[in-house]
Amino acid sequence: MKNSWPVALGIFLIMLPVTAVVPLLYHLTEGRFPGSSELDRHLFMSANMAGALLAALVAGVLSDHLARRKALIVPSLLVFSASLFLMYLPWPYPVQLGLRFVEGAAHMSALVLAMTMLADSARSEHKGRAMGLAGAAMSLGVASGTIIGGRIGAEAATSVFLLGGGLVGLVAIGAMLILRDAELSRPTGRLREVLRLAVRRRPLIVPYAFTFIDRLTAGFIISTVSLYFATVLGMAPWQIGLAMAAFLLPYSLLTWPAGLLCERVSPVLLMAAGSLCYGVFLIALGFAPAGQVVTVMAIGGFTAALMLAPSLVLTVRLSGPAQATGMGGFHLIGSLGFMLGPLLSVGILTLLGGLGLEPYPAVFIFFGLFEILCVLLFLPWLIRLYRGHSEPSNSPLEVGGSRPW
Repeated sequence: MKNSWPVALGIFLIMLPVTAVVPLLYHLTEGRFPGSSELDRHLFMSANMAGALLAALVAGVLSDHLARRKALIVPSLLVFSASLFLMYLPWPYPVQLGLRFVEGAAHMSALVLAMTMLADSARSEHKGRAMGLAGAAMSLGVASGTIIGGRIGAEAATSVFLLGGGLVGLVAIGAMLILRDAELSRPTGRLREVLRLAVRRRPLIVPYAFTFIDRLTAGFIISTVSLYFATVLGMAPWQIGLAMAAFLLPYSLLTWPAGLLCERVSPVLLMAAGSLCYGVFLIALGFAPAGQVVTVMAIGGFTAALMLAPSLVLTVRLSGPAQATGMGGFHLIGSLGFMLGPLLSVGILTLLGGLGLEPYPAVFIFFGLFEILCVLLFLPWLIRLYRGHSEPSNSPLEVGGSRPW
């Protein structure tokens, strides 16, 4: 695992500029472009996820086809760095959204392949700790990014773009000098067959569905909840950053132990339990007064830690030899959820307002129920995966007539 730490450090660093914008969302939208609508402010996050959505599967499929990771990671990091620098300039808002799209695509390409490099380097019995390390690096970067953004953006919100661009540029240089691809074989099937991975390995539907809902709620948190803290609760950027960090720090610190736990306890059980608890947290957050937000967010971070690593472990186990494609699909469906989260929350807020109802805390209840209903809807599949019993060859839990494990 010692060779995995440089990759994990890179994952941590490239997450910083992505999440530094979260506590500054109001200032980077309404502050730079006065008169922007609520939809415009949410689009700032969704445009980034739309680019990530496009890149997630393409990067994984192309990397599996070439049997190379580094050759795609370094160009992605350079594009990522350039797009951050360009967003510092006073472009019209549609151009800013276009740059956000490019940034999301470049960032997700680098992230998918970096996480796949960790899976490549781990022995089969150590996939849990490898994915736990990847998830911990990613979530710790998210947590640290919100703190940094809230601090450095207090004076000038756009400074996060300059610092982020410089940081990612340094990571790109480090990747050129340090990264080494593991020995990989090209997939024996055609590229078209690799694209059918999720269809041929239908058990992947389970971790994919859970990560879709998880990232849907994450999109809600970084957009609507961030704006809710700023506009309804009257919290300053540094306070929003602190609240986000209270959620993300325990989440990041416990993700790696959760990955280790997946080697002893069924990841299916951890994923389901975490999702139920997380749904309750989201509902409770909508009723928390400003003085208790940090405490509630910290409790939410503990529950969220039980979700990411198990879903990553299940994805790696169920993908077979096409791990980059499986990981790309994982991030693809996650990016779709992340992109739709802000848009769905705007739709719910608009609907509630149109009906003359109070939007808060009702919108929190909606998103909390999404998590709980996901567990109930997939309960039969979860039980099958947990038990690991043999199924008929035409069962949705079978892959080519063999057990999914």
